[in-house]
Amino acid sequence: MQPSGDARGEAWWEHFPHGADIGVRGWGVDLAGAFEQAALALTAAVTDLEKVKPETAVEVECTAPDRELLLVEWLNAVIYEMAVRRMLFSRFAVTIDGGQLAGRLWGERVDRRRHRPAAEPKGATLTALDVRELAEGGWVAQCVVDV
Repeated sequence: MQPSGDARGEAWWEHFPHGADIGVRGWGVDLAGAFEQAALALTAAVTDLEKVKPETAVEVECTAPDRELLLVEWLNAVIYEMAVRRMLFSRFAVTIDGGQLAGRLWGERVDRRRHRPAAEPKGATLTALDVRELAEGGWVAQCVVDV
């Protein structure tokens, strides 16, 4: 699966290798954009993003004492919604105010024949956790997800 955008673009995501698990990394113009791209990388670890229709919206809220733990809480909220609603998400909108995150996820129920899930994410971890503003502009948000 290929990242969305490219290194010169405003927002993009990629996976990075980590043993039996998978790293998710998102870049954005701002912190919220990097979190949105990290969530896209999470879904892309499960299925081809192009196959997920953004039909139904789900709202989530997260709180954490710092932006690194907020990323973990955010990705775990997405994983939770995937599991309990049996959905995949292909569009995300995030607003962040200090340690508060409000997110909206758009997706659809899993269709095993069409989506062909490759993995089931169990949780975002503190491994390789990094959320920072880049010297050249923009933000990066990453961590390893247990699959």
